[in-house]
Amino acid sequence: MTDNITVTAKQLRTPRAAAVAGLLFAALLIAVLTLFLSSVPKDPLEKGAWLSVSVGRVVLAINLIPFAGIAFLWFIGVVRDRLGEAEDRLFSTVFLGSGLLFLAMLFVSAATFGAIVVVYAAWPDSLANSPTFALARAFAYVVVNVYAIKMAGVFMMVTSTLGLRTGFIARWIAILGLVLALCLLFGSQLFDWSFAVFPAWVLLISGYILVDNFQLVPARRA
Repeated sequence: MTDNITVTAKQLRTPRAAAVAGLLFAALLIAVLTLFLSSVPKDPLEKGAWLSVSVGRVVLAINLIPFAGIAFLWFIGVVRDRLGEAEDRLFSTVFLGSGLLFLAMLFVSAATFGAIVVVYAAWPDSLANSPTFALARAFAYVVVNVYAIKMAGVFMMVTSTLGLRTGFIARWIAILGLVLALCLLFGSQLFDWSFAVFPAWVLLISGYILVDNFQLVPARRA
């Protein structure tokens, strides 16, 4: 009997921890976006003036991204845990694949910016206005604003569809997720802060799951 109680308690604690990680991911990614957008011009062909003015904020953002990525993996885990036996192989494959692709592209972009900062520290006079800087800067811009944001939209769309099919989140959250996913897929280039839609949506889902878990615990114990 004691072993059964212990196993049940562990199963109840795991979703809570992952939901908190989802909140942490949202907070960290919003902080990263704020630091980048307030420091680095949106123009992928800008000349690199930020390297001598606000490089400290960029370095801070780069160092926060790995922790955001770890938290995002936990968020993926809690969604799969909520789905349980209702998880569909087709949707779960696209769900997991789009999430991991988003994370990989986010890391690649951060690594590119990190390489720019390292090279600038070694050769500050020769990097700015060079073709190498222009290539690296444009590469990071395209990876995030074209590919990563689209994968975030796919991730949102699949998760919201699973929410409608299985009811693991509230129906209105799933419908909102579908609308926002379409905005990211087809209109992200129109707004500078469109990328913030994704962490805000994760924040909403994580908060809902966290509250729902606390409400379910007394009922299960009873």
